[in-house]
Amino acid sequence: MTENEPLNEHDTCNGQILPTNKINGFKLCTNQEQEQINEKDQFTDHIEAPCCRDIHGKEPPDGGIRAWLVMLSAFLCNGVIFGIINTYGSIHALLTDRLTEQGDKDASSKAALVGSLTIGTTFLFSPIAGCLTDKIGLRLTTLIGGLLSTGGLLISSFCTQNISTLYISYGIMFGFGAALAYTPTLAILGHYFKRYLGKVNGFVTAGSSVFTIILPPAMDYLLEGHGLEMTLQVMSLLSCFVIVCSFVYKPLHPPPEPPKRKPGRSRVSLMLHSVINVKIWKSKKYVIWALCVPLALFGYFVPYVHMMKFVKSVFPGKNENLPVMCIGITSGIGRLIFGVIADLPGVNRIYLQQLSLVCIGTITMLLPLASSYLILIVFILMMGLFDGCFISLLGPIAYQICGPSGATQAIGFLLGLSSLPLTIGPPIAGKIYDTTGSYSIPFTIAGIPPLIGAGMLFLIRFVRDEQDSKNILRIQKNDIEDIIDVQENSWNKSESKLQECLMNEHGVNIDSANGKVLSSNGKIRSDGPESINDDRES
Repeated sequence: MTENEPLNEHDTCNGQILPTNKINGFKLCTNQEQEQINEKDQFTDHIEAPCCRDIHGKEPPDGGIRAWLVMLSAFLCNGVIFGIINTYGSIHALLTDRLTEQGDKDASSKAALVGSLTIGTTFLFSPIAGCLTDKIGLRLTTLIGGLLSTGGLLISSFCTQNISTLYISYGIMFGFGAALAYTPTLAILGHYFKRYLGKVNGFVTAGSSVFTIILPPAMDYLLEGHGLEMTLQVMSLLSCFVIVCSFVYKPLHPPPEPPKRKPGRSRVSLMLHSVINVKIWKSKKYVIWALCVPLALFGYFVPYVHMMKFVKSVFPGKNENLPVMCIGITSGIGRLIFGVIADLPGVNRIYLQQLSLVCIGTITMLLPLASSYLILIVFILMMGLFDGCFISLLGPIAYQICGPSGATQAIGFLLGLSSLPLTIGPPIAGKIYDTTGSYSIPFTIAGIPPLIGAGMLFLIRFVRDEQDSKNILRIQKNDIEDIIDVQENSWNKSESKLQECLMNEHGVNIDSANGKVLSSNGKIRSDGPESINDDRES
């Protein structure tokens, strides 16, 4: 292809199909067409990556009665689910005492397994929740989750003497229901909010902090006055709020279109593509994020499960519930503060999440070094603040990397990959405590994985996704087209001046289509400049 050879029969100039009249290979635009093009260029929008614009063609309202109701419902769902999970420490202490009275040497680790199964199942089944959300809808998925969580707690109230049954009813059944309710809670926010997504995520995730503050004293009152059975029945009644809130969830975006059947693709492959959004796994940034965050969570849940037992063994006589309540208070504050910070222009949300993991890991390692109860409370307050930062950024980062169509399953798969470290972390810490009789080694080991995961997240900085490269090429293509347009305009002006000069001085004109020299009466002159010279001599 030569330098000035046209690319196709019908070239375009800023998106308009133009005639093929050219001079030296350049397109010619009429004055009227050029004016229309110039007017169009004045309103050219900035090119955004798919993750930054609404790919469904419908912008989130960022307000309105329905949007605020969705936000409040998500707040309640998040609060009920993780308020119950985070305050398992009260039940853990009671179960440990019961198993110890029965002569079980592994009482702490067995009691911890119930709570870790709950958090592990919640995250393990989150990918299923994401896929179900895309198939049957946000509302129905949340409704099923509410029914399962309520039923699991109710069944547990009748099986408190059998730890194996609690593994199934409290650990797995309630955890599965929490998974089906939690993933849609984060996904629905992107349907109604875009400009304030960080702030809204911070408010919604602060629900778990509010309930973490309220529930420990309430559960202690119920446990002391009415026993474990009545406490679990009240908790099952509380989880009914999830069922009520599910009716408020009305998605604004249509579900992803089913994949087209390609030649040679089997039915199994087609079914797999119709259930799982494979596009999110083509994003290198998401793959790194989805692998580093679970690695950082091996020790994340250890302080939540073992904090009351730690206070009881290290600071006997002190309030065992106060540290958990402090985590809830500052975690809620952190979610609100960092939710606002995440919406500021130029703020890198992934860097914020790295900072939170580094601080959580460092403080976890410092907990055994607390020489007084007051210093322990200070450490806990700081840990809660950065815990809120980490939690509030999960949804916004998923939307940032994968866009609205992939955010639901992106969140689900991330939580699913996090299930294993969250499940095995607390029992391992309990096993070490049963062996050593001290929490120094368990808490020190639990602080290492967050530091490693935070360091590995720097790999995202050195990765450029294929979609980012396409956007850059697209921008470069537009720049080249703009340069060609400028050259064409300059050529048109030069040609017009040349024709005007020849007409005024020699009475000749140039046929730009055929390259012929015409006389003033329109007759064809002989080719070449000799004809003009002859006129000049005459």
